[in-house]
Amino acid sequence: MKVTIDGQSIEVEPGTTILQAARMIGGEVVPPAMCYYSKLKGSGGKCRCCLVEVAKGSEADPRPMPKLMASCVTGCMDGMEVNSKSSPRVQEARKSVTEFLLINHPLDCPVCDQAGECDLQNLSFEHGKSETRFIEEKRTFEPEDIGPNIQLHMNRCILCYRCVMVADQLTDERVHGVMDRGDHSNISTCISKAIDNEFSGNMIDVCPVGALTDKTFRFKSRVWFSKPYNAHRDCPTCSGKTTVWMFGDEIQRVTGRKDEYHEVDEFICNGCRFDHKDIADWTIEGPRAFEKDSVINVNKYNRKLEKVQIATEENILLGRAVDRKKISMAEIPLTNEGSTTFNTTENNG
Repeated sequence: MKVTIDGQSIEVEPGTTILQAARMIGGEVVPPAMCYYSKLKGSGGKCRCCLVEVAKGSEADPRPMPKLMASCVTGCMDGMEVNSKSSPRVQEARKSVTEFLLINHPLDCPVCDQAGECDLQNLSFEHGKSETRFIEEKRTFEPEDIGPNIQLHMNRCILCYRCVMVADQLTDERVHGVMDRGDHSNISTCISKAIDNEFSGNMIDVCPVGALTDKTFRFKSRVWFSKPYNAHRDCPTCSGKTTVWMFGDEIQRVTGRKDEYHEVDEFICNGCRFDHKDIADWTIEGPRAFEKDSVINVNKYNRKLEKVQIATEENILLGRAVDRKKISMAEIPLTNEGSTTFNTTENNG
């Protein structure tokens, strides 16, 4: 099937969603996504960040869809034409969704461990406003330890359901979920029961904001001060393929390897994540590459630099002979007359 997004066409398989097709194209046509996670079944359709405008439904039915559609759950049709970043309606909708997500979100960026790799920060930078129209009191929660290594900051949660899906699909018994309804909805454990299973740490990796934090890394360092390296170890529980974040010779934290859309390639166990912080436990493969505009990648060793070439007419940079003579010390040596004048002026002074 042929799908066109912001003027760029691509052939996709039946069952491909608009968001997946946009990611195949890449670049600025890719809509932001806060709840969709390709590794988790049933994710998507909740945050409404990925809204797009379908200008042409298909070749069989070319009528446009009257409403903006969530690209993560809308399937592609042959001949479909989609407007993403090029649509003013889409841009205005994303600004409204961003404003809605920030209604109860606190200004914790200066103290939040997620700062520098936060999807909500990136969304706010591109679509956020400098002021808020929300005058009511924000809802607040106390930080809650929901496990020996995980702390929940419900104030920052945007209810994307990713952590719930991780617990559903990776563990045998889920002991946390969404409590209450409507604007009272919140993530919590059942009767304050601690989350204690071998893959619970992956909830930290999938969280797009700083709602779930690693207690072994809290307030240790900013991510842009650390150097990420791909590393692996022989682990009987998981693949053992991770990213270790180092400050000098110290491993400050261990995470799963993420792609350019901040999705984990392979989920890792708690043993690799929390219990192995000694550099001798790991085989270091090399520096971890990030997208060019990542704050983690700024001025780092793995940033690719392209050679700058100036295309000009032949000899245009050589200049005229008279100009070269004016700026050349070899062409105009210091004369005795000039030296005498300088000395006379100096003596008179």
